[in-house]
Amino acid sequence: MAAGAGRPVTLAAIAGAHGIAGEVRLKLFAASVDSLHGHTIFLAGERKLTMLSVRAGGQGPIARFAEVSDRNAAEALRGTLLAVERARLPSLPEGEFYWHDLIGLPVVTGDGAPAGKVVSVENFGASDILEIEKPDGVQVMVLLIADAVLEVGDRVVVDAAWLG
Repeated sequence: MAAGAGRPVTLAAIAGAHGIAGEVRLKLFAASVDSLHGHTIFLAGERKLTMLSVRAGGQGPIARFAEVSDRNAAEALRGTLLAVERARLPSLPEGEFYWHDLIGLPVVTGDGAPAGKVVSVENFGASDILEIEKPDGVQVMVLLIADAVLEVGDRVVVDAAWLG
């Protein structure tokens, strides 16, 4: 899967300040706070932030960055996305993939007919959902389940019945 290979992968966003010493609360886009361990440098817009520590907290993980020394600096970062280079993420076992890698992949039906491209991946709590833009510009959402998505690789094969 090469669609997302060159783009940084967003793992979290800064949700706000925590305390007065410059710590921040994070909103995770990864599986758990453990996903942040092993990453020290985060791309944060036009700048880089150096993570000194991260721990679980009641309202999401709490992180400390070398460049953030007080509450005002922490509050100024609210909404900042924290990303890493795709190459820094661990390899996955066969049959698993990062959502990031799906965005931009072509979508075809089971008989190979072009059906559009993946424009986003969402999860509202029950299942992962692919948002697919069809060739006519109409966007549809398809559950990322075996009955609907038949294959994921260099392209996504979807049962045509799920495309509306």
